[in-house]
Amino acid sequence: MRRFSSREGLHSLTELNITPLLDLAFTLLIIFMITTPLIENSVDLIVPSSESASKSINPADVETVSIDKNGVIKLDEAVFTVDQLEAELRRLHETNPQTAVVIRPHRDLSIQVFISLMDLVKRAGITKVGIMTHPEQNAVPGR
Repeated sequence: MRRFSSREGLHSLTELNITPLLDLAFTLLIIFMITTPLIENSVDLIVPSSESASKSINPADVETVSIDKNGVIKLDEAVFTVDQLEAELRRLHETNPQTAVVIRPHRDLSIQVFISLMDLVKRAGITKVGIMTHPEQNAVPGR
């Protein structure tokens, strides 16, 4: 007597069922999407305070120092040498301690010349310094 067996129906599993893995991945994604905004809002951030931060700068107290790529320095459109500029900035600071300086460097100016000008302003005793820039024409938004 021969036994009847169906061995032809047995075959090895060659494919992996990834449906449970995808379910797990999407569940974790949803959990992280829900909890991330809650984590960000739970951080207490205390911003430092300053007495001088609330004081606004009077536009009349702002002096503009321009320097072109050749190193020609101008203070409010009057040409100065380095020594004359430092003396003039000291005089302006002594007459009005609230004097602020905005530096307009040329785009192709050497960074060393720019840093030297910043040092000159600091030596003159002026602590309120800004740098004038223009937005790039070809700038990509969000970058």
